[in-house]
Amino acid sequence: MFVLGSLGLVMPAFAMDRWEALSMIESGNNDHAIGLVGEISRFQIRPELWPGGNPHNPEQALTAAQKTMIPRLNQFERSHKRQPTDFEFYVLWNAPWVVDHPSAVVKERAQRFVNLVQS
Repeated sequence: MFVLGSLGLVMPAFAMDRWEALSMIESGNNDHAIGLVGEISRFQIRPELWPGGNPHNPEQALTAAQKTMIPRLNQFERSHKRQPTDFEFYVLWNAPWVVDHPSAVVKERAQRFVNLVQS
């Protein structure tokens, strides 16, 4: 259940889905976006992390993003003994190595993500 809740698959009815918010923040929901270091899909996944499939297909991109996050969420939940907040979820996506001490730039993006999720 931890993983399902952390993946945003279980959420209050009033909240924006974490994955929709992540796609909006990362690419503006652009399935053909390519980032500065070659990130692909609406979720801007680094090419070396892309598990395969069509990055231009929204469903395949979502599956790839969720597969990318599962180990990060599991590690967070083991070390912190709880699920991540929306803020921490974004930091785990963007800069997992600094989840407890994100930079000012990552904090700003994480707060924008929180605002979308909680709107």
